[in-house]
Amino acid sequence: MSTLTGAMYTGISGLTTHSKGISVVGNNLANSNTLGYKATSIQFEDLFYSSINTANGADQIGHGSTVSTLYSNFSQGSYQSSSSVTDVAVSGKGFFIVTNPATGKTYYTRSGNFTFNDDGYLVNAQGYRVQGWEADPSHNGRGVSTIGALGDIQLDDLQSPPQATSLMTMLVNLDKDSEERSANTTNPFFALQQEWDGTADPPLGETRYTYQTSMVVYDEAGGSHEVTVYFDPVQDDAVVSDAGGGQVWEYIVTCNPSEDGRTIDGQELSGTSSAGLLMTGTLTFDSSSQLTGITAFTLADTATGDLHNLSNWTPADIDDDGLPIFTANFSGSEDASHTGAAGAVNIGLNFGVHNRTPAATGWDGAVANAAAVGTDINNLFNFTDPVFGANASTSYDTSSSTLSRNQDGYPPGFLDTVEIDKNGVVSGVFTNGETLELFVIGLADFANYQGLISEGGNLFSASGDSGLPITGIAGTNGFGSISSNTLEQSNVDYSGEMVDLIRFQRGYQANSKVITTVDSLLQEAINLKR
Repeated sequence: MSTLTGAMYTGISGLTTHSKGISVVGNNLANSNTLGYKATSIQFEDLFYSSINTANGADQIGHGSTVSTLYSNFSQGSYQSSSSVTDVAVSGKGFFIVTNPATGKTYYTRSGNFTFNDDGYLVNAQGYRVQGWEADPSHNGRGVSTIGALGDIQLDDLQSPPQATSLMTMLVNLDKDSEERSANTTNPFFALQQEWDGTADPPLGETRYTYQTSMVVYDEAGGSHEVTVYFDPVQDDAVVSDAGGGQVWEYIVTCNPSEDGRTIDGQELSGTSSAGLLMTGTLTFDSSSQLTGITAFTLADTATGDLHNLSNWTPADIDDDGLPIFTANFSGSEDASHTGAAGAVNIGLNFGVHNRTPAATGWDGAVANAAAVGTDINNLFNFTDPVFGANASTSYDTSSSTLSRNQDGYPPGFLDTVEIDKNGVVSGVFTNGETLELFVIGLADFANYQGLISEGGNLFSASGDSGLPITGIAGTNGFGSISSNTLEQSNVDYSGEMVDLIRFQRGYQANSKVITTVDSLLQEAINLKR
């Protein structure tokens, strides 16, 4: 290769490499506002050399430059807040995984601008489906746990199933100065129970009790039912004299008699005087108006004859939380008057005291049935090992009121909104107030990011150079965390790109000068023949 021809080739190679450098800078600047874009830098290397003989011996003359490598900068971009909960960004290592539903090909991206489409799939801007795992419902709210294989995330006609009420907490203050409204000289502790008449309307007249409070509970199908508790002080002279300055209140737990579907030994309660009467018992307060004891009776599943008779009412069962249970059957299933019956709703009642479990269970000195209590206050038993809560029912000399009431049941609900936490857990917020973990967004990582292939659309694909994807959950095993309502911006550095642009421009201009100089010299050589 002649010297001038070689110089021309060298200049052309310089133009080519610097034009590619300008192209790389231009692409970076063009994508400076592209979500999740990773800037690329270009590096040059020299080309082959020709050997020549000089006074110093053998030397070499170079013949230009070429592109040696393109290097993607996978450093994290800045974050931008978003109003969409499905806009997510990874803080740290990891790529979102999306799949083309038409081809089944999988891609990886740092751009988390996702939405739910009409079919309920979580998709990116191209309609590719975001991949993740189904959340394990048994771990709802207790750490991240998944079931099944990695797959599409789809929220389609999701409902939150109902939950029957199993706990009813009712903390009350019962005015110690209240006057007794129902009296029974034979059974002073169960006057309300004796007054109740499930065939009357109302079953208990307003003049027969001192205070009442109601709460909505739910059956297994999610149906709502109102449970009302009535209270009245026991002011029998013998009881008052034996109470040591304290006070005893009786209570009954009731439902609408028309909704009572219990059956006892083949006898339906509906239409009887006991219809709607679920529990009866007493609350004992000391002279400081603090709760010190409780009794609870329910209708025995072996009851016979007159179901209103107190001999058919036995000490209530106690649940695993140490609370007395009453059983309702709002659905009308047969034999649902005892705790093990099909269709029964067993509800623990908490007035602020429970039995310590499992160290001790049951009642201490319980009588066989309510009829055996009679007029003797000493027959009012208590838990074997009662534990009184910091918040419990009281009997201060202020107006009777409900201090707190809640229950753990709820009706079925429909998906309202979604939430995404730092582990990528997609939770559904339902119209019944429940929040259920539904899916977990998957992340992927690679041994060699430089081996990833840019596919356009903010997507990368794996290659033999990148290695196989390693999948996992955000916040575990080295993966970064996920931020909702956030998008990762491009990591393009404007100032650095402008410096490179000027550098490549000057390099291009200099190589252009080489070519024009060589061209001028070649013209001189041609003119020598004239």
